[in-house]
Amino acid sequence: MTPTIRPPATPRPHSLREYALIADGERGALIGPHGDIVWMCAPRWDSDAVFGTLVGGAGHYTVQPADRFVWGGQYENGTLIWRSRWVTQDSIIECREALTFPGDARHAVVLRRVAAIEGTARVRVRLEPAAAFGAQRLRHLRRDRDGVWSGHLGDLRLRWSGAASAQPGPGGLRPSGLTMNMTLQPGEHHDLVLELSDDSLPTAIDPDLAWRATETAWARQIPRLESSLAPEDARHAYSVLRGLTSGSGGMVGAATTSLPERAEAGRNYDYRYVWIRDQCYAGQAAAAAGGHPLLDDSVRFVCARLHQDGDRLMPAYTTAGTRVPDQRTLGLPGYPGGYDRVGNWVNRQFQLDAFGEALLLLAAAHEHGRLDNTGWQAVDIAADAIARRHHEPDAGIWELDNRRWTHSRLICAAGLRAIAHAAPSPGRANAWSALADRLVAETAATSLHPTGRWQRSPDDPGLDAALLMPPLRGALPAHDPRTVRTLHAYTAELTHDHYAYRFRHDQRPLAEAEGAFLLCGYAVALAEHQQGHHAEALRWFERNRAACGPPGLFTEEYDISQRQLRGNLPQAFVHALMLETATRLAHFN
Repeated sequence: MTPTIRPPATPRPHSLREYALIADGERGALIGPHGDIVWMCAPRWDSDAVFGTLVGGAGHYTVQPADRFVWGGQYENGTLIWRSRWVTQDSIIECREALTFPGDARHAVVLRRVAAIEGTARVRVRLEPAAAFGAQRLRHLRRDRDGVWSGHLGDLRLRWSGAASAQPGPGGLRPSGLTMNMTLQPGEHHDLVLELSDDSLPTAIDPDLAWRATETAWARQIPRLESSLAPEDARHAYSVLRGLTSGSGGMVGAATTSLPERAEAGRNYDYRYVWIRDQCYAGQAAAAAGGHPLLDDSVRFVCARLHQDGDRLMPAYTTAGTRVPDQRTLGLPGYPGGYDRVGNWVNRQFQLDAFGEALLLLAAAHEHGRLDNTGWQAVDIAADAIARRHHEPDAGIWELDNRRWTHSRLICAAGLRAIAHAAPSPGRANAWSALADRLVAETAATSLHPTGRWQRSPDDPGLDAALLMPPLRGALPAHDPRTVRTLHAYTAELTHDHYAYRFRHDQRPLAEAEGAFLLCGYAVALAEHQQGHHAEALRWFERNRAACGPPGLFTEEYDISQRQLRGNLPQAFVHALMLETATRLAHFN
């Protein structure tokens, strides 16, 4: 008689702070505290999800104890190899989890190694993939004589090794998934290897070799960062950025889509694309920290897009360098408090500041001896674009309505000043410096508040965290009265308890309009550091560094009253600014 296997229940959503990320550069997966992989798109970041339970679709891959348990876990330092850890009444069980690294753009490999650390481990496993965000189930499922399962999942081929005893069901001839029970004696471990590919599958994966190759690759690609403040957290931030960076050099803004910034507020977006600005933040952080691989990736991707589109540079692209698809919904319930959404309306925007950020990135690359002739050609393209288009209204850093945003113009001035210092000829240096001077002068004539601080735009006298960034990048001196007054006014009006907010939406208390914006918190830390206020800078750094869950991942926003993460996970630009802040604050000068 075949024993009855009780599968893990369909996972329910957890708080975002409890999810860990595994990633290989080409795609990522979120793992919950119950061993539930509830989000993964394949074969690439912006493909449809095969595990979509996170946003109310179908599809999950769960490995969890059969008995009552409490959860913990940690990353292996300098990697995105995660160890789920569960303590039951009579055992301690770990599951080592990773995507093989670096990833193949067409072939995803999920490694899961279950180990009985103490006592006898009784584990339940359920593999229930569903392509097209849950619309397409497994087809042609079969088990070969070696106990390896294979099948089709939409346009993907699937292979699952290490699950010879798994049973299909429910679903009759077309089961929805496979379920298995395992019992491991103390000290034993068992490997599960899941492969998904949009091409023919290669030779079966040897898990021991795959684990060793993944460990070696992470060790080679993540610098030690020992001279930074909080070196382990800085390495973790670098690891997250590397895990989000594809072979093209493009780094996605986040691994997920549709996770709400605020419940029922309609602010949930698809961030599985490469924002030029975010890419430049990551490259500049890597340059500051000494992480040349990420710097080179950023330069390669940004240069390619400048050569491709010139002064019509888009704010964001797919990792392949193609246009971001139009925004649409899927008819799914969404993560609680939000709704499903893929694609992004950024594909219709002009963001002037992207050209300034590109120049800052390329100047940093030159400073490290990593800018070639192609890079210098990209410099000319970006500088010429600023000269032609700086009078046009743009959507700005926060992607709002088109205006002459102060930040956009000043950050372009910063980029021009930075690259002028490195210019290969006096003529270009003088031209770029003169354009920077003109941008600052024109902006001051229209967007300087009567109190002497910067304001958001000519027709908006409000404050904005983005106005802290241009002085940090050299648009203005640190002790320019406009710099000092802007920082003082901002910290007085748009911060609370060392948390920072972007701008004032309306007359509601800050925390009722949106969450604290962690990017802005790190910007304040850098601004205070620039002013020589080292103790205050450290307070800002430590406060915002703690705004994460046990896996140490940051989202865009942080709900300070509930201490919860809000928005897509993990948010790349927050990790980039954390890395840069950890580096710069380690050096008080």
